[in-house]
Amino acid sequence: MIKKIFKIEDMTCPNCAMKIESLEDDLEGIARVDASYRALQAAVEYDETKVSEERIIAALKEMGYTALVVEARR
Repeated sequence: MIKKIFKIEDMTCPNCAMKIESLEDDLEGIARVDASYRALQAAVEYDETKVSEERIIAALKEMGYTALVVEARR
């Protein structure tokens, strides 16, 4: 498992954060998503053998958000 922090500057409200947290249900391999519209970021913990950083960014783009990785932890 790896945890990455994604900067998402176009989050504008708590509903945006809840929508982003739904990635946990939508993509196989994601264990946890904690999004904060105040911090404009989402912490995503995932299994990199099942889903890639690029796929997560693409899924966020499909939702209407622009994401950029700012930190990664193992």
